[in-house]
Amino acid sequence: MKIFHSINDFIPIVIGTTKKTVLTLGTFDGVHVGHKKILERITQKNAKNDSESLVLTFFPHPRMVLEEKSDLKLLNTLSEKIELLEKIGLENLVIHPFDEKFSKLTAQEFVKTVLVDRFNIKKIIIGHDHRFGINRSANIDDLITYGKQYNFEVEQISVQEIEAVSVSSTKIRKALQEGNMNLANEYLGYNYFLSGTVFEGKQLGRTISFPTANLKIEENYKLIPRNGVYVVKSILNKKIVFGMMNIGFNPTVKGENLSIEIHYFDFDANLYGQKIAVDLLQFIRAEQKFESVTLLKQQLEKDKITALEFLHKL
Repeated sequence: MKIFHSINDFIPIVIGTTKKTVLTLGTFDGVHVGHKKILERITQKNAKNDSESLVLTFFPHPRMVLEEKSDLKLLNTLSEKIELLEKIGLENLVIHPFDEKFSKLTAQEFVKTVLVDRFNIKKIIIGHDHRFGINRSANIDDLITYGKQYNFEVEQISVQEIEAVSVSSTKIRKALQEGNMNLANEYLGYNYFLSGTVFEGKQLGRTISFPTANLKIEENYKLIPRNGVYVVKSILNKKIVFGMMNIGFNPTVKGENLSIEIHYFDFDANLYGQKIAVDLLQFIRAEQKFESVTLLKQQLEKDKITALEFLHKL
């Protein structure tokens, strides 16, 4: 997959010939099963093989730019989204920096200067409710009219197809904020994951036989699920390793900052400085404050039993 970090960076020239593109556009936060219905269509090859698939997405998220004091949290960091899109088999990904200037393009300007002149569009595949142009003033009917004017095809994802999947990034965010991992992961089509760098913490876990890897996530826009204890999975040193993770403020020891700590089962290696990804499989319980560290340890032992029982059923 070729990655371009601006619309202007994309040049549709392949071995001396100008290839057309079959494209779709959107924020694709989560790259969930609903998104994949559209994305898989643009990767389908025609008999002539005279076009390439292209996804146009934006960063930062348009709502972060256009809404004052937006507190929107995203399901994927930019690097995570790139990783997920690459797995689908796309040929071209254009990540355009979204700003107020871009948001003020008229529908006509967007179609002519971006879709036609820059992307050499052959076909666009889009949801029935897609809106574009300044103030989201144009709709699918306008796009079809432009298609006739500039000689490109518009394929519409019907309302019936979208409703059959019944998935949205908003629904997934809500499920994660409630700790409903079963629903969130079903909608995503994969396990929700956190990725970051392991750093050295206070090492309290070692004193109670529950050593943890402390995860630092640089991107403050990444959605962190409900505070509490989870069953998790990672690939460490090329092996699948299971464990349990706590998200919260460690109230028992009067923690002040949100922390993400993973205790891996049957694993002992130095992970400091390593970038890891943690799949969230199941929510066990909400964060609790205990009267002593001894009581905390007793609860962690119960949590481990619960986690192992869950894993045995997989």
